[in-house]
Amino acid sequence: MDEINSGRARWQARFDAAPKRDREFRTLSGLPVDPVYGPTAPDPRFERIGWPGEFPFTRGLHPTGYRGRPWTIRQFAGFGNAQQTNERYKMILGAGGGGLSVAFDMPTLMGRDSDDARSLGEVGHCGVAIDSALDMDLLFDGIPLGDVTTSMTISGPAVPIFCMYVVAAERQGVPARALNGTLQTDIFKEYIAQKEWLFAPEPHLRLIGDLMEYCAAEIPAYKPLSVSGYHIREAGSTAAQELAFTLADGFGYVELGLSRGLDVDVFAPGLSFFFDAHIDFFEEIAKFRAARRIWARWMRDVYGATTEKAQWLRFHTQTAGVSLTAQQPDNNIVRTAIEALSAVLGGTQSLHTNALDEVLALPSAKAAEIALRTQQVIMEETEVVNVADPLGGSWYVEALTDRLEEEAEAIFAKIREMGPDGTMTGGILRGIEDGWFMSEIAEAAFDYQRKLEKGEKKIVGVNCHTATTEEPLEILRISHEVEKEQNRVLAARRASRDQAAVDASLRELVEVARGTGNMVPAMLECARREATLGEICDVLRDEWGTYTEPPRF
Repeated sequence: MDEINSGRARWQARFDAAPKRDREFRTLSGLPVDPVYGPTAPDPRFERIGWPGEFPFTRGLHPTGYRGRPWTIRQFAGFGNAQQTNERYKMILGAGGGGLSVAFDMPTLMGRDSDDARSLGEVGHCGVAIDSALDMDLLFDGIPLGDVTTSMTISGPAVPIFCMYVVAAERQGVPARALNGTLQTDIFKEYIAQKEWLFAPEPHLRLIGDLMEYCAAEIPAYKPLSVSGYHIREAGSTAAQELAFTLADGFGYVELGLSRGLDVDVFAPGLSFFFDAHIDFFEEIAKFRAARRIWARWMRDVYGATTEKAQWLRFHTQTAGVSLTAQQPDNNIVRTAIEALSAVLGGTQSLHTNALDEVLALPSAKAAEIALRTQQVIMEETEVVNVADPLGGSWYVEALTDRLEEEAEAIFAKIREMGPDGTMTGGILRGIEDGWFMSEIAEAAFDYQRKLEKGEKKIVGVNCHTATTEEPLEILRISHEVEKEQNRVLAARRASRDQAAVDASLRELVEVARGTGNMVPAMLECARREATLGEICDVLRDEWGTYTEPPRF
């Protein structure tokens, strides 16, 4: 009991010293509530649970929980061209959104220009089309990049897109050092789940290492890597697989930073994570708690991180797109609210809530507003922000947290065994090459689908309670005129730029790629000269080649 009392005293001192929001933290009936609750008698589990803001951070990174600051409402959006998406961003920010998250169209995600023959019919359809830095200027027109944090969900061509973003900030008069946000950049999950890469793994890792070095030195507040479990879960993995594969990828990037001679206490705070919030309410809460605990322990004990910030697992959450149904789509509002609440009770730092119509098309303005208001109802009305980790100590939640941690550790051991050198990176690369990750996810997805078709798993409106009075939804459709106009503008840009300067910047980029220097400064110069995304990626494809996944049966 002495350890529990001394731990509470440590927590209290840190809580008292931390800034808190100026609001009343009471129940709806007016009852006062403490900012945290813990055991009142000796509890052998408590060493693994601890206090908020204290290693192993099971209960959260900060002693104040959401009393200090709430999570950031960061709605994922992008469609059509940059002007159309800019209007949506201003609507989100005007309606109370706290940050932006950019969705890119398929040509952009694959490093292709809008007028590439392979882009036909795809421009602006699953996100916004970005061809050059001028599109970034339009995307963030009237949005001060020194004040608004921006997340960009892109991995294959992440570094040139980042360079265009930095150039857009420069043109606003915002120094790069003032930027704060997140770039996904996670190439491991592309080979594991999402399948959007440009090159073989090694050149991608070269670019990621260069970006980590550059940001650590030049843009310290910016997060150059958001390790993504979301796409792994959406591909059909279990919660334990999402947890383990994601953290394993994160450990791989830590090993990459260390191999570059970077100080783990300097670069590790630039790593963040991106998780799925699925429909099993308590399992998701346990997953988030286990993730913090595992990451903190490995960073300290395996990779030598000595500071709290280097041991922290910061994460963004998106509600589960794969849980949405085309049948009775209004039910998706309920699903999203439940999933969002699990993310909040799990301690997320930022959150995107899916719109009810995203299973059918890009969100309409009305559906996007409902998704935003879902977060605001949770934040402003439910009083869940009053207490840090309110489910901590629950026998069920703690047992689930322990179980997910055990399953993740077993998967880590398997991954390291697969590699030739015992490292996590070596195991990941071997698992990609052998198709191991893909087969593990496929087996989990098949098992779930079998249970669904046998009726062992229920989805309302799909295999039970199917009668409905709903009317068909009006959905957002992207006109073919968007693609035609984007291509017209792109042709005009090419005609008006200094082509000799563009060509020289691209040649310099290739020269750096052939050596060992950092490629980010050369790529920034390409973006300043209005080299297009496709041109930058194509010269690197010519130099490094492309990658085709081996067939697996």
